[in-house]
Amino acid sequence: MRVDLQHHHDWDVPPDEAKRIQRRLASKVTRAPLPDDVETVAGVDVSVRDDVAQAAIAVLHRFGLTVVDRAVHRCEVPFPYVPGLLSFREMPAVLPALEQLGTTPDVFVSDSHGRAHPRRFGLACHMGVLLNVPTIGVAKSILVGTPQGELGAEKGHRVPLVNDGETIGTALRTRTDVNPVYVSVGHRCTLDDAADLMLDCSPKYKIPEPTRQAHKLSRERT
Repeated sequence: MRVDLQHHHDWDVPPDEAKRIQRRLASKVTRAPLPDDVETVAGVDVSVRDDVAQAAIAVLHRFGLTVVDRAVHRCEVPFPYVPGLLSFREMPAVLPALEQLGTTPDVFVSDSHGRAHPRRFGLACHMGVLLNVPTIGVAKSILVGTPQGELGAEKGHRVPLVNDGETIGTALRTRTDVNPVYVSVGHRCTLDDAADLMLDCSPKYKIPEPTRQAHKLSRERT
């Protein structure tokens, strides 16, 4: 996959500068319906051990959820762990992994937040805006916001995730009687389309299959 960044900035920057970059780029996020012909969905995940990050990408066919491409890249972690600044820690490992792909996925899903972020610019947004590709954030916990209403126990139920009066994501039950995941727009998709696609990608497990496969790959020793 050719990686052609739409915006350039340094990654090894002070936290205050990282926040300024997030605020500046947050205005670039767009929402649009996903194409009807989405065939491939790429899961993106990064595991960090000591000072080494291992980024993994698993590209799955939307129908059947079989892995059709995969990539791994390891590098030193360039940024400390700071809540809300995950992309500065992980994207320097993700970008070289993307270049190894032989296919260009239709949609990217990260194990992180998109708009459900204090500055409305989580890792899913950062990746989407830099690459100008449709991206979705799917997280296991809430970074900011409160679910509105009672979430039903059955698979498929969803309620809005709201912060300061703005709907920033969806609490989505991907498996009956199992804690939900938190879906948010990254770039070039709508919240409803993002949640619907993630539900389609979760036939058996709480975690959507693209990011589940990427997580497994990110933890493999190379």
